[in-house]
Amino acid sequence: MKSKFLYLGSLLISAISACGSPEEATPELADSMEIPATQSAHTEPSSEDPFLWLEEVEGAEALAWAAEQNAFAVPRLQGDARFESVRKEIENLLTSDDRIPMPDLIDGQIYNFWQDDSHVRGLLRRTSLESYMSDDPQWETVIDIDSLATKEDANWVYKGRSCLQNDPHRCLLRLSDGGKDAVVLREFDLNDKDFVEGGFTVAEAKTNVDWLNADTLLIGTDFGEGSLTSSGYARTLRIWPRGSDINDAEQIIEVDSQDMSIGVSTVKGKGSLYSFVTRRPDFFSEQNWLITPQRTLAEIPLPIDVSLQGVFGDKLIALMRSDWSPNDRIYPAGSLIAVDLDESVKSGTAAGVSILLNPVVEEQLDAITSVSMTRDSIYVAALKDVSGTLLRIRPAKAEAWETARIQLPENGAIRLVSADSFTDTLMVSYQSFLTPSTLYLINGDDQPIAVKTLSPQFDTAPFVVKQHFATSADNTQIPYYVVRHRDTPMIGTTPTQLTAYGGFELSRTPTYMSAQSQAWLARGGAYVLANIRGGGEYGPQWHQSALLENRQLVFEDFISVAEDLITRGLTSPKHLGISGGSNGGLLVTATMVKRPDLFNAVIASVPLIDMLRYHLLLAGASWMAEYGNPDNPQHYEFISQYSPYQNMKADSEYPEIFLWTNPKDDRVHPGHARKMAARMREQGHDLIYFENAEGGHGGGANLSQLAVTQSMEVVYLLQQLSD
Repeated sequence: MKSKFLYLGSLLISAISACGSPEEATPELADSMEIPATQSAHTEPSSEDPFLWLEEVEGAEALAWAAEQNAFAVPRLQGDARFESVRKEIENLLTSDDRIPMPDLIDGQIYNFWQDDSHVRGLLRRTSLESYMSDDPQWETVIDIDSLATKEDANWVYKGRSCLQNDPHRCLLRLSDGGKDAVVLREFDLNDKDFVEGGFTVAEAKTNVDWLNADTLLIGTDFGEGSLTSSGYARTLRIWPRGSDINDAEQIIEVDSQDMSIGVSTVKGKGSLYSFVTRRPDFFSEQNWLITPQRTLAEIPLPIDVSLQGVFGDKLIALMRSDWSPNDRIYPAGSLIAVDLDESVKSGTAAGVSILLNPVVEEQLDAITSVSMTRDSIYVAALKDVSGTLLRIRPAKAEAWETARIQLPENGAIRLVSADSFTDTLMVSYQSFLTPSTLYLINGDDQPIAVKTLSPQFDTAPFVVKQHFATSADNTQIPYYVVRHRDTPMIGTTPTQLTAYGGFELSRTPTYMSAQSQAWLARGGAYVLANIRGGGEYGPQWHQSALLENRQLVFEDFISVAEDLITRGLTSPKHLGISGGSNGGLLVTATMVKRPDLFNAVIASVPLIDMLRYHLLLAGASWMAEYGNPDNPQHYEFISQYSPYQNMKADSEYPEIFLWTNPKDDRVHPGHARKMAARMREQGHDLIYFENAEGGHGGGANLSQLAVTQSMEVVYLLQQLSD
């Protein structure tokens, strides 16, 4: 079981993992909670901004303006003689049958969501574990999204499912119009392979939902005026019995309108289901309650900045973001703890608290990145200088725990793919920049068995991977990876793409080169991944050190890596480009404004840019714990120093930036990219702006669309850095 407590809907977009392996680029979010977002600003705009009209997502003037921009961008990039060959290469890899069908392991069966050139929207299918492990699995189609879209004349994009934990054939399918976060929910029976007649349905919304039991849902959605927080998320949670009107559902909690959200998660524990209600005052804080059999709320006595991971037996498992001393013993930040759930709820104080893993002290590791639980084991993926390690934790005698390292290849990325809560079976993958992904099965005490291995997609012999450390402005060492041709002359002439993320605790790891990155390497480019502060590569402090007034550290780290690449002779400003999406789009645009002399190419996809209005647009208010509140004078002071939109200058020389977004992105407002492009044009700067018709925050509603935008990026880099 993956943690159902984790919010993956925030800024974690497919563009973030663009360097990941193709078989992992899937919209399947079966165990995640999508964060809702509103469609418009919540306050009146400032009259000082002449481009506020571009914030009208579907406004006629705004769309006409975007069409004018496309009339320049499309011929410029798609008209390049290299575009079609790059597009074919990328799409062939994205849709190839020779990919690992990533498994969702449920009670001995394998479910997989698959897209290819014959199934553009994709299909949900299943097979037995035995069949899956064979060379020729026999798949049974559960639902074909292409056929459904044709039948209903709808632009459906599959966004995953929420299933009843103790009877996982009964699910709620999430269907999105064009890739938006907003989804329609429809009850579906996996055994019958059909929608349930008269079953639960919820109209398009940013709905947070889970099952209380087979005939009852716990639901937070848009119930009309006053039912959303200022962030645009549900502020009420209700119990909705089957066969009743959703508007008559009993409300069990309402949070303050200034809170971020209220959410729900039902997980499987020892002999029963546990349903939790989670109030989030902000992105990194949570107050949790257990729903009792009497349907009352019993608060769980844990620190407000804890990150719940799930239930193992009768223990609640949590990851610490800060030191905690409830009983004169310190439970340090970054450690994984277990708490006696029933006794803690009954007594109102934390009971039976034990440390499962202190990665720094016990294992000489830097950070825990993910946790999954099978019936008998807790599996932990951790990092040491950004390379992955897998650990297994099990109960021992007298409330103790035993930890074992699972032998997997080193110097790569480890991903917990799927854990079966009905058995003691885990699926985990290993890959590195030049090593294709291998999927391993771990069953009980057995050693990992290689189940599937991705065939090499390109000849890696000419390439080499190096990890270096740059010194940031405050002398902090910043790790980064370089993937380049082994015979690259260190004379400053190599076209180089530098990327990073630097936010929201997200760790960027050395995954197999994506189809896009392969196309870039094949044409003489070098690829660089920087592990700057703001991420989770070195534990909570690595993230927390770059919050709010310290946001400048993120940009300084990124600049230090760029300067180190130049100092080492790999590249020079003429041949150095930077790229980032979402929060990464903020990173690259802020860095461009701060140091335009360092770069000759900038790619900002679905970016945050206007940081003095971000909190008024779509899901923006939910990120104030990361960036700050521009309405607070002290926060305004430090945000205004780096907000790219306000810091653009007409008399500065900037590289010709490539900005792109789409109106179906209901997470990061397309107005950010639109207004940046308009202001740069007004100031006389060269730029390329492209707006796709759909795609959502992931950038593409299907693999063919992704191939187009990724190919445009490659061509842009070639034009700017190689020509």
